[in-house]
Amino acid sequence: MIREQATDKRSPKTVRYEADLIVVGGGLSGTCCAITASRAGIRVVLVQDRPVLGGNSSSEVRLWVLGATSHMGNNNRWAREGGFIDELLLENLYRNPEGNPLIFDTIILEKVVNEPNITLLLNTAVYEVEKSDAETITGLKAFCSQNSTAYELVAPLFCDASGDGVVAFQAGAAFRMGAESSEEFGEKFAPTAEYGELLGHSLYFYSKDTGKPVRFVPPSYALQDITQIPRYRRFNTKEFGCQLWWIEYGGRLDTVHDTETIKWELWKVVYGVWNHIKNSGQFPEAETMTLEWVGQIPGKRESRRFEGDYILKQQDVVEQRTHPDAVAFGGWSLDLHPADGVFSEKPGCNQWHSKGLYQIPYRSFYSRNIKNLFIAGRIISASHVAFASSRVMGTSAYGGQAVGMAAVLCAQDGLLPRDLTEPNRMKKLQQELLKTGQHIPGLHLHDESDLTHQATLSASSELILNELPPDGPIIPLTSAAAQMLPLPAGRVPGMTVWVSADQPTTLTVELRRSSKPDNHTPDVTLRTLTLPLQKGKQDVELDFDTVLDEPGYVFVTFPKNEHIRLQYSALRVTGVLSVFNKINAAVSNFGKQEPTEDIGVDAFEFWTPERRPKGQNLALKIDSGIALFGVENLRNGIQRPTNQPNAYVADPADPNPTITLSWPSVQRIGRVELFFDGDFDHPLETVIMTHPETEVPFCVRGYILCNDRKERIFQESDNHQTRNTIRFEQPVETRSLTIHLKAMNGPVPAALMEVRCYTE
Repeated sequence: MIREQATDKRSPKTVRYEADLIVVGGGLSGTCCAITASRAGIRVVLVQDRPVLGGNSSSEVRLWVLGATSHMGNNNRWAREGGFIDELLLENLYRNPEGNPLIFDTIILEKVVNEPNITLLLNTAVYEVEKSDAETITGLKAFCSQNSTAYELVAPLFCDASGDGVVAFQAGAAFRMGAESSEEFGEKFAPTAEYGELLGHSLYFYSKDTGKPVRFVPPSYALQDITQIPRYRRFNTKEFGCQLWWIEYGGRLDTVHDTETIKWELWKVVYGVWNHIKNSGQFPEAETMTLEWVGQIPGKRESRRFEGDYILKQQDVVEQRTHPDAVAFGGWSLDLHPADGVFSEKPGCNQWHSKGLYQIPYRSFYSRNIKNLFIAGRIISASHVAFASSRVMGTSAYGGQAVGMAAVLCAQDGLLPRDLTEPNRMKKLQQELLKTGQHIPGLHLHDESDLTHQATLSASSELILNELPPDGPIIPLTSAAAQMLPLPAGRVPGMTVWVSADQPTTLTVELRRSSKPDNHTPDVTLRTLTLPLQKGKQDVELDFDTVLDEPGYVFVTFPKNEHIRLQYSALRVTGVLSVFNKINAAVSNFGKQEPTEDIGVDAFEFWTPERRPKGQNLALKIDSGIALFGVENLRNGIQRPTNQPNAYVADPADPNPTITLSWPSVQRIGRVELFFDGDFDHPLETVIMTHPETEVPFCVRGYILCNDRKERIFQESDNHQTRNTIRFEQPVETRSLTIHLKAMNGPVPAALMEVRCYTE
């Protein structure tokens, strides 16, 4: 029994935590920041004011995670974010291909609680910032309503990933809210006052079929007149959750302090929509359906954006400007929404894509006037227009990882965030990020401590791509199709395709490439062939008589012709892909981007892949073959296809693909890093959209490591991750390391993107 005498007042139980880094906000950006930092060896406190992690991707909101891949609806190939967010998405694919948001909650939580360097505080809200001077935060005060405990959180470094910038705001960090004029940064897509200055919040609902009649009596606050929603005819019984992202409101209010008001309006809309579906009589199939879940908190898009030493702008996105301090990338469209949201007469979004990925500079990830404060997530230093792209969760998570590693370097050397902009320190940060799988466009990893660079590499076989055999489906050319092929500089080899025509016609074939080496927008036509066809099946030889002045991907394109069918191949290969000029309305892809006025974006065609199990390669015979899949790719410092496959790929006929690293003297190997092909082209949406497999078929499932005595020193039989880190209890002394690629997760040739070896 506890009994206390009456007193004037009491203070709550108070717990003090000291750490190297305090991260406020447990969305994907804060979580990825915390895990990246903790795995690199520093102590982290992760503070989340909700009962679950994941922010807008959690079961409380249920938005799918997307980034530069944009539902595979743009021209950003192999563009899914790497590092820890890749690990998280692949784990979700393995456990949760159905897209259950509750399962995704458990996966994120498990990753965090398994980190010994992270102290996790859920249901804990920061309410006060303590400072030693105008520029320096010394501590935070927070309170958990569930255990009635106050926390004092002390560290030399802080990261605000809270979405609204609760720490940065209280600390006095410079910020912006709303849209800049076009004159301020020369952004031609800057919205007018009529379009609005802020993106609103959204609230989702889930429904299910019970198999028996269910009635619905709407609450009194439900929207009574569905025609107040100009797009109300789009509602149906099949779409639910974040497919209805356009149930949005609040862009003309204060999206920080008016959130409760916005939530109530969204509740009115959601229950009004369901009343319309259930009781209007227009949806008889809804008789047995019930409302299973409605969000209790809205998903926020925009509020404050805090100023760093650099403000990301529209031109950075569209022109793909390079930065010496690039630490992350983006690739989502410039995606602005009307401020009136669901009540607007305008389309729900206004998306304009760039031709490829763009770099995000480190200077956008810390406050310009609070010297020990990092910023991550949607609050980074960006204009309203650039924010329209950088705000999405995949990109936000990626930036969070960059902050996590930056905090590690600061903690190790007693530095402040701005100190890392010194060129040598920035190079170190970039290299440390690359080691974790954090692809940064234009940068290569070169780690002098990696023993692979002193080794001789050999393999049991190497793919020479002479043919994509004609053993797949025969598909009508009802949409333009293209085969992407990596080629070295020099003469384009001759090719043969297999074609069937239902009448005499003409086959047009264009050889295209991108105007930028690492882009995958085929905006340059090198050669056009016009070839007569007879009725029936025939082999067609393609001689482009073209010389490439630099290596890169070419697109062998076939414009639409409904009288022609093309033969496809069942063979799928790392770094080889077919694309199609089709429509993906979900990301404003209607085959070609054509701005009707000068808004500072480019006009170009979209050439996008089909999702598996579709999307087979076109069948081709390639004279002299393509020899770009050798073992030297394993140490070229790039872990995904860019302008080349950047992968070792074995000959498909090799029964035991094997890679050997040999040294002239005995080496002590304490750690091995392997990077497999996790198919960075697949976006791996976390909810609603199901996936055709639980493991990426290009990823090696089973492998064995052997020493120079052919002794097995490590074995893995159930891998589904891109990055594998093998740590030996005792360093292995050997003159060679042999990697046997024993099993794949699909019927594709064995592939490996990178191998690195370290003494510890």
